[in-house]
Amino acid sequence: MKRIILLSATVLFGLNITVSAQNKLTVNADQGKDVISKHIYGHFSEHLGHCIYGGYWVGEDSPIPNTRGIRNDVVQALKDISIPNLRWPGGCFADEYHWMDGIGPRDKRPKMVNTHWGGVTEDNSFGTHEFLDLCEQLGCEPYISGNLGSGSVEEMSKWVEYITFDGESPMSNLRKQNGREKPWKVKFWGVGNESWGCGGNMTPDHYSDLYRRYATYCRNYGDNHLYKIACGANEADYNWTETVMKNVGHRMNGLSLHYYTIPTGNWGKKGSATQFDETEYFATIQRTLFMEELLSKHSTVMDKYDPQKRIGLMTDEWGIWTDVEPGTNPGFLYQQNTLRDAIVAAINLNIFNAHCDRVKMTNIAQTVNVLQAVILTDREKMILTPTYWVYYLYKVHQDATLLPVFFTSDKYGLNGKTVDAISVSASKDAAGKIHITLVNIDPNKAQNIETELRGVAAKKVSGKVLTSAKINDYNSFDKPNTVSVKDFKDAKLSDGKLNVTLPAKSVVLLEIE
Repeated sequence: MKRIILLSATVLFGLNITVSAQNKLTVNADQGKDVISKHIYGHFSEHLGHCIYGGYWVGEDSPIPNTRGIRNDVVQALKDISIPNLRWPGGCFADEYHWMDGIGPRDKRPKMVNTHWGGVTEDNSFGTHEFLDLCEQLGCEPYISGNLGSGSVEEMSKWVEYITFDGESPMSNLRKQNGREKPWKVKFWGVGNESWGCGGNMTPDHYSDLYRRYATYCRNYGDNHLYKIACGANEADYNWTETVMKNVGHRMNGLSLHYYTIPTGNWGKKGSATQFDETEYFATIQRTLFMEELLSKHSTVMDKYDPQKRIGLMTDEWGIWTDVEPGTNPGFLYQQNTLRDAIVAAINLNIFNAHCDRVKMTNIAQTVNVLQAVILTDREKMILTPTYWVYYLYKVHQDATLLPVFFTSDKYGLNGKTVDAISVSASKDAAGKIHITLVNIDPNKAQNIETELRGVAAKKVSGKVLTSAKINDYNSFDKPNTVSVKDFKDAKLSDGKLNVTLPAKSVVLLEIE
């Protein structure tokens, strides 16, 4: 898509803000053909820090309201954003997790050391039955990452059988003995995780050979058909994608991709989640926009071997990764969540939508208490982060038809470098309603957008906005509503034209009927 940049600014006297008048958007409401899979709005929960224990799982005896040990407030909050899928048990933890340690009576389950995350003892009280109960309570699809790194082919094969086989066999009988008569439906199955790193430090050729072997024994039982997801690349490792696609592309349904936005670009000193200046904010935006290049280039490699786009690109780990909060266990990856995080999430979701012809799933890391979490808990307390509210706004895109847009954007610049000031995505749902999500990346300047709606006779517009006084504002347990969604009134329809004024540093959802 050709992007034309027109730069201009108008000072609005009395309001002490500067508004651009050169953002022009055209939405072709009658030309959409690709569907934005709801699974683009997926989540990821690993046995890491307090994501599982204290995040979801409190046990049946907890004073915190729960259903079979799973806390009710977290489940309801996730249902409110229509969570479509949940990836588990990792992450790096997946390739040291032996599933049979997590079934049967909890007081008899063997303990293990979580060597990746804090060296703490994992008591395996949250295992296969608990996870699949959680998914049933959420009404979402489970996505299980199988252990290829330290597990055997037999172990992975038996796990699939234990979960999905409806018949007479040692594994199905063991499942019944453990309290589940009927099998579960599990579609998404990962064959290894980060096999280029913590999952085994493999070459792509070696992984390809192992994938071929392990995937062979991940059987389809009855009408349960596995969507097998191969381990894909770390960031810009296009050779990994090329090799795996060439070797085993015909044997997979999906290929993963992992990319984290590191504010400083330095894994050793990533930067604070809350204490950052505009220079670091700008660098964060630059780095998160790299997702566009990654998806384009990996998709180009995949197109070479799969021009029909049968194989989904699954960005099943992504998000902003900062230094942990002071005084917390560095292995628990607990970080606060600011308006900057919300803007990062909104930009990425707009990018994923734009690539929905190839991108079929993404999973933000991680759902509760870890990295870019949508929920934070502290014993009985729970708060919803700014990132949560982005998912609340964007849920309207799930399974909607992507609408082609043509957009010319003003620029947001700092220290001689520039990025587009606005990110946009548009879709039409099954009821014919049009939804436009807009991000004003500029933390200082409001943006005016002139919009032409083609192929629709628009009669009504309404909206919601997420913003705050400062870019590093966040929700705390003392002040849980500092950053939250409010009604948006600065969108006007006139003669088929839509004029919108976005506040600085904001995320806006428009609904057009």
